[in-house]
Amino acid sequence: MTKIDAVSIPGEIILNKKNLYVIKIGGNVIDNAESLDKFLNDFNSLPGDKILVHGGGKVATQLSETLGIEPKLVDGRRITDVETLRVVTMVYGGLINKNIVAQLQRLGNNAIGLTGADGNFIRTKKRPVKTIDYGFVGDICEDSINAENISKLLSAGFTPVFCALTHDGEGQLLNTNADTIASALAVALAKLYDTTLIYCFEKKGVLRDVNDEKSLIEEIIPCYMKS
Repeated sequence: MTKIDAVSIPGEIILNKKNLYVIKIGGNVIDNAESLDKFLNDFNSLPGDKILVHGGGKVATQLSETLGIEPKLVDGRRITDVETLRVVTMVYGGLINKNIVAQLQRLGNNAIGLTGADGNFIRTKKRPVKTIDYGFVGDICEDSINAENISKLLSAGFTPVFCALTHDGEGQLLNTNADTIASALAVALAKLYDTTLIYCFEKKGVLRDVNDEKSLIEEIIPCYMKS
């Protein structure tokens, strides 16, 4: 069962701002054709402008194994070497992204599949090597999101579908956390829209203890959160 949690993102005071939904889906939706079909129908029925962000699910791992590339994970985070970057580019930016776009087009939604490199929409910095070298992984910065360019797409009637790939502005694609991309998009676009950020996942919501389903935080008040 997919759980949907939403939070409104405050922005600058602009009269008559349009509503914008930024929604992120993960493997629990992507890996199940029935769940994905139901989600996309619900997504398509949302009124107003919307952006979809997706991760990669199990497909990238399965393809890596088929190609003889051993997936490398540290604390649940993927190590993105050259070969792995090629795989996630094919899967995230190709197979998964274009399948979602095709399904939305079937529903009459003028979706457009994107990486952060397209239109210079999302520029990140390669994660510095500290105790662990994560390889070609991009970290979101304060000025990573090109809100003006994305707004032009939305104004033209397109529904952006972003995969978990960004770029560094120097010709290098970078694997980037989809949850972080969704959050950064919502915050940046809140200057122009009345923005709502939604994460779809299998948990009941945000938990105090990830191993305790009863530790649900019913409401998160930003001013009480510690950075």
